[in-house]
Amino acid sequence: MPLYIYNTLTRRKEAFKPIVEGEVRMYVCGVTVYDLCHIGHARAAIVFDIIYRYLKYLGYKVTYVRNFTDVDDKIIKRANEEKVSSEEIAERYIKEFYTDMNALSIEIPDCEPKATVHIPEMIEMIKKLIEKGYAYQANGDVFYSVRKFTEYGSLSGKNTDELLSGARVEIDEKKKDPLDFALWKASKPGEPWWDSPWGKGRPGWHIECSAMGQKYLGEYFDIHGGGRDLVFPHHENEIAQSHAATGHPPVKYWIHNGFVNINKEKMSKSLGNFFTIKDVLKKFNPEVIRYFLLSSHYRSPIDFSDQNLNEAKTNLDRFYDLLLFAEGVSPSPQSPPIKGGEITSPLAGEGWGEGELMQKFENAMGDDFNTAQAIGHLNTELHHLNSIRSKSSEFLKGVANIRKIGDVLGLFGQNPNEYFEREKSVGLASIGISEDEIKRLINEREKARREKRWKDGDKIRDELSQKGIILEDSPQGTVWKVRSKQ
Repeated sequence: MPLYIYNTLTRRKEAFKPIVEGEVRMYVCGVTVYDLCHIGHARAAIVFDIIYRYLKYLGYKVTYVRNFTDVDDKIIKRANEEKVSSEEIAERYIKEFYTDMNALSIEIPDCEPKATVHIPEMIEMIKKLIEKGYAYQANGDVFYSVRKFTEYGSLSGKNTDELLSGARVEIDEKKKDPLDFALWKASKPGEPWWDSPWGKGRPGWHIECSAMGQKYLGEYFDIHGGGRDLVFPHHENEIAQSHAATGHPPVKYWIHNGFVNINKEKMSKSLGNFFTIKDVLKKFNPEVIRYFLLSSHYRSPIDFSDQNLNEAKTNLDRFYDLLLFAEGVSPSPQSPPIKGGEITSPLAGEGWGEGELMQKFENAMGDDFNTAQAIGHLNTELHHLNSIRSKSSEFLKGVANIRKIGDVLGLFGQNPNEYFEREKSVGLASIGISEDEIKRLINEREKARREKRWKDGDKIRDELSQKGIILEDSPQGTVWKVRSKQ
């Protein structure tokens, strides 16, 4: 299948052609581990998880590297405030990161290097930049000389005049030019340090990814990704460092995901308008978060709100309701074939995982990983399958294709019964009614109906509905669900 990727560097969609046929090397900037992850981190993690999954679905051998920044001003500040070591802060929040990522079904990358383990590689790259005249020493610090790299600004579209007018330039009297940025910082009291040719100190932020990307993926690799906020200065500086050190560009395709907004304003810790992943998971199933974030194209901004998450939950409930029905009609793999040519299992046999839906899914994903369009195709198929619920091969094949696409998107992987039981528990906690109380009222309603006291039965249904409990009558009995908030 053809794949087109929007390349931030060229500002256009390009046909994807890996450097080595059949292989993809991808580096994604990870988190700085000084605090809990917020929903913006969840978006970046899910976006590149989907890219990783889809590239493997296409048959590529993918090497995926995502780093941890475990030495940084923010980490040091927090460590000093809590009177513990920077290592303790970093390890604490790496552990919390994994808890969040596991909940969101994020696949573990092939390599997750820590900055502090790769100081020697950073020092070697800095030495090379000094030797080539792209960097200079200044009282224990080392700075990159931006004006020496004539292609600076190619990724972000910024020029040096714009930068000098105030765009995120760090002022330091040691610099020869305000545009220059730190490759190595001399140690200060209370900070972690490492020995170097320029004295005790620690690396600047930007040199980390240049050194680690080169170590694990080589001097020229296929994809480098991260949030849109990393385009400048972080990724711009990475290009400057790596290109100057090797004499050629470091990356073929640059991919950046859009922001998560709150009331149309970018969510960030500096603005104080952020929600941690843990806070959101107290109210919503992890798959609801995935579904919500995948319902918009990864490059577009997305507005976070309880209303939007509740809409995502309602849609996800419909898929699990279909899967729950399918479990009741789908024969087991050990069963004999159904008469009429139907096969024994929706997940086995020739032909499954093919057809119009799979073609539409691949077309959507081939157009710059358009998960929003893919979700739209899934919803159309869901509507169609709900109209033909049966044991037919068409129905079972449709369910099998939804599951196969779900494997790529990280959706529909829970047992349907367990999914709805969890949703009930979360829903009941939010509306303040117990399951025992619901069962008592349902029993009273059934008794009233048996005695033909229809008004009493309707009154109980209305009472539960007002509390957010929906009753559904069927030949097998009455079942209840918690109404999604809108």
